Amino acid sequence: MVILNYRSPYLRRILSTNKKENDGTLVNIKLSNILPEIFQIILSYIYGGRLSLDDYDISDIIKILVAASELSLQELIPHLQSFLIKNGTNWMEQNFNLIYQTSFENDSFFGLQKFCINLTSKNPDKLFNSVNFSSMSEKLLISIIQDSNLKTSDVQIWEQVHCTNPGLSSDSSSYSNDDFNTLKNTLQKIIPFMGFTSREFLYNVFPYRKILPNELYIDLLKLFLNSDYRPNKKNRKVIDSKIITIQHVELITKWIDKLRITDEIKNSYDFKLIFRGSRDGFSPNKFHEICDNESGTVSIFKVKYSDEILGGYNPIEWKSDMGFGITNKSFIFFFKNKKNIEHILSRVKDENLAIRYWDNYGPSFGSGDLTIYGGYGGFRNESNFCSNGYNYCRKASYEKNIRVSDYTFSVEDYEVFQIIKN
Repeated sequence: MVILNYRSPYLRRILSTNKKENDGTLVNIKLSNILPEIFQIILSYIYGGRLSLDDYDISDIIKILVAASELSLQELIPHLQSFLIKNGTNWMEQNFNLIYQTSFENDSFFGLQKFCINLTSKNPDKLFNSVNFSSMSEKLLISIIQDSNLKTSDVQIWEQVHCTNPGLSSDSSSYSNDDFNTLKNTLQKIIPFMGFTSREFLYNVFPYRKILPNELYIDLLKLFLNSDYRPNKKNRKVIDSKIITIQHVELITKWIDKLRITDEIKNSYDFKLIFRGSRDGFSPNKFHEICDNESGTVSIFKVKYSDEILGGYNPIEWKSDMGFGITNKSFIFFFKNKKNIEHILSRVKDENLAIRYWDNYGPSFGSGDLTIYGGYGGFRNESNFCSNGYNYCRKASYEKNIRVSDYTFSVEDYEVFQIIKN
């Protein structure tokens, strides 16, 4: 149990909450999504620390990857993906449906997601001819549409997605309101990222104008009236985040430019995801490996066992050396939850203590105002109170305390975005 507790956060949680029989032994634990033979391979790795992938078929390695994710063996996930991409390309192309469904069911499988996007961009027929096209992830479709290397037109994607509703007639004039709503539910998340020529708009899109967002509809009308006009798909924002939405992004953008909430946004920024704990690993070494020397970043933290979202903006670079970064433009903030932009904003008041540097810390601000300790307890321990690691918010170098409670907290996940001005 000691070894299982240490190696797998998932097993630690299950074992700590499991009931015991009268004689003190644990009741059986059911891992219904993991085959016995795959679990035996995982157990060998947990106890021995080694996994010789050359001994297994590619299909087995896919199963090992899924099991590693379920058991929260984060250090194993990138290794398995790298092996698959290096050694299993032909098999994955032949079994593309399985690979893209598997990769987009889990945000940790970033390497496989990128493999799928690159493959479909070069050979979209693999996508369109898939028997599972109707169940394809919207995230994958959006990524493909935004890929400048895509060797197909947006109208082809439009037509293929439309065909995933076989119950709908090809004649839109016979559509009821329910029919339009059915089509809208299928297309609504990808429509804002699509562009069409004036001819495509007239013959393929205009009959379904009821489902178009107003901004896109106006753009397409301008294109139809003036063939030289080019809609700017970059203005249709999306955020690759598990924690915040585009509404939070718009507010953070205003804070960066020191605007009031009621002001119009002056500058357009891209939020480029460069680090995610659940994908890249929670250790401070991983954060510093990826983010050190990167400037203009926003860090977002999801508090465990809570809906709270905490974060901070660092206009200067991150470093591993112990000390502080100096700036008068940083700020930290609190959001009530993912569905609500109710917030607390706190700007730096002591610019000499604005950004906290240390190789044992994740992204931290002030002299305790938002401290993310990267040790075992700060991110991975199930307890919010841990003697060898903790995260906390205590007013010191910034205007306000962004968290009502002074108690330490655990982080469920966190993301770091680089802010790029358009």
